Amino acid sequence: MINEAKVVETKDIKKLVELNEELENYFRNTIIPQLFVDADLILRKFSPPANMHFKLVAGDIGKSISEVPNLEQLPTFVESIKEVIDSNNDLEKEIQTSDKRWFQMNILPYIVKKQNITNGVVITFIDITGRINDKRAIEKINADHETFIYSVSHDFRGPLTNLVLLVELMKSALAKNDQEDILFLLEKMEVSAKSLKDLIIELTDITKIGTDLNHSQASSNIEKILDEVKFTLKNQIYQSHAKITTNIKVPELPFLTKNLRSILYNLLSNAIKCAAPERTPQIFIKTETKDDFILLSVTDNGIGIEEEKQHEIFSKFSRLRPDIEGTGIGLFIVAQMVRNQGGKIEVESTIDVGTTFNIYLKNQG
Repeated sequence: MINEAKVVETKDIKKLVELNEELENYFRNTIIPQLFVDADLILRKFSPPANMHFKLVAGDIGKSISEVPNLEQLPTFVESIKEVIDSNNDLEKEIQTSDKRWFQMNILPYIVKKQNITNGVVITFIDITGRINDKRAIEKINADHETFIYSVSHDFRGPLTNLVLLVELMKSALAKNDQEDILFLLEKMEVSAKSLKDLIIELTDITKIGTDLNHSQASSNIEKILDEVKFTLKNQIYQSHAKITTNIKVPELPFLTKNLRSILYNLLSNAIKCAAPERTPQIFIKTETKDDFILLSVTDNGIGIEEEKQHEIFSKFSRLRPDIEGTGIGLFIVAQMVRNQGGKIEVESTIDVGTTFNIYLKNQG
């Protein structure tokens, strides 16, 4: 009986050795980064690709994963392993390593069937860096397109509004047969029509550039664009008696003409609409170099924005004052254009004193 027991034991040991050799052979030849961690969180095996990604060495075998720096630093790694061991359920999640690569991490419980207990986990890592980068690129393109659609509707509104108003004035001048007014209005209608034509040409140019609506080589002259915007807002400026002054130290800004025009149009239009009723609107525009950015600032002396509401103004359809005309989309467009270009926008405001919008554009020079 004793000899029979020894024979069975020898067979079992031989079988275990063979299984271990097969496991070792699998780990040596797999092209997938894999780890085997036991129930005590001790690293027992790893495949060569795991060594490449996590800089593991033979001396790491037998160590707690909390003592292996490149494993311990993986976000929620230890917690995820404990969760699988406690629940006996598979777990899948995306993680980013210290070298900025993304992996899909799959943790499977290693269950000992006879005792029905989890004796550790097998962890597989699939490199999804390319997929994550593609996803982010698509998200940026979608954001650019959304901003583009909103900005086009905004950009066309000014010249179209002017044309409608000029047509009404033209009807009145024709009824009076006032040749001088007719010639003057025809000239202004021509300017508005040209503005629309220029916008259409710019849109065509953007389609030639491609899906990146903020092409890195774009550059625009702010003084020229500001003159166009002031003409578009001529009626509002005249009716409000707004005074616009400038200090342009950097005339060429790294931005598409269409986008810069939209930004200036929205900020100036808002400054006029949000003017304090008891004083003449004063709007000051300046550009200067600030560290690695070009700073564009637009300051007014209007009604101001409450501090607790300043974070809301760049949200889509946000309207802080229902009594002031607007759709709540203008500042959302401005912020999206700036952020899509890699810049940032900040607001400083004091109630009954005024507001400053600071736009930081990446300096391409």
